[in-house]
Amino acid sequence: MLCTVSTAPPFPAADPLGEALHVLRMDGLFYCRSELGEPWGMTLPPTPGCLWFHVVTSGGCRLAVDGAGGRDGADRELRPGELVVVPRGTGHVLRSAPGASAPDIRSIPHPMLDGRYALLRHGGDGPVTRMVCGAVRFSHPAAGDLVASLPDLVRVEPSPIGDRVQDTLRLLAAEVEHGGPGSDAVITRLADVLVLQAVRGRLQADAATRTGWLGALADDRIGRALAAVHREPERDWTVAALAATAAMSRSAFSARFTELVGESAMGYVTRWRMHAAAEFLSGGSGTVAQAAHRFGYRSEAAFARAFSRVVGEPAGRVRRHGLAGTADALAAFRS
Repeated sequence: MLCTVSTAPPFPAADPLGEALHVLRMDGLFYCRSELGEPWGMTLPPTPGCLWFHVVTSGGCRLAVDGAGGRDGADRELRPGELVVVPRGTGHVLRSAPGASAPDIRSIPHPMLDGRYALLRHGGDGPVTRMVCGAVRFSHPAAGDLVASLPDLVRVEPSPIGDRVQDTLRLLAAEVEHGGPGSDAVITRLADVLVLQAVRGRLQADAATRTGWLGALADDRIGRALAAVHREPERDWTVAALAATAAMSRSAFSARFTELVGESAMGYVTRWRMHAAAEFLSGGSGTVAQAAHRFGYRSEAAFARAFSRVVGEPAGRVRRHGLAGTADALAAFRS
């Protein structure tokens, strides 16, 4: 699922979390509905750049995250109706009980029902646990700082946001248990909503995450300038134009922007613009020359140099093959 961005996001300026989650755009990469008979276990290897989520709809299991209990260390019990997110694609283990064998999930047959959705049946003849698991990613480079601020494991605690998560979980559990036409599509969309709810809940609960980029979005003046760049990356932005948008002097704006965001205003504009160009090229419908023109470069060569420096891949390669990275890391799951 791709959460796209309209030209006028439906969030007030006072909602930096809504603005952030809107512009970061979330891609659903892999989903798996599992029926697991005791004893069972599976190891999910590291997949950098991905956020893994797990929902137990019936039964229960144990979860151990590398570096937070480890493969042979302490683990956590997951009960029906619980949602956990492993934000940075850290390797982790799911099993029915401590000590249960946990082979690499890639070695366990899981027929693909479509390009991203799998059905996994695994384990012994004992009581069955049903789960929905998957991997998503936020596609914008700014998501790196946001995800880095999250703990190794996000577990939704009882709270107003937790109550809303439970409403979504009940819908998801009903789809898993009872199915019906279009059930797989409904499950993937509900799963994406759950991930966004979990991340939003953690950000709202933890003041430490409201610094840096999110803190800049919340700033009355710098937030205005950031929103303008997000909505019109192709515009010929200058420091003076951005300062005017923020109703500040050039010098005060430049200092405040760098203090909050951690890079210069024009450096940020270039980085955001190159990401927008990467999305344009990944679709395969536009040429490098068209991307250069669209994003304000008179020279295709100058655009190509800027693109390679920021994105880390040649523009022509991205146009032909899309962006490398997490999608490649998940290819084995979808085979």
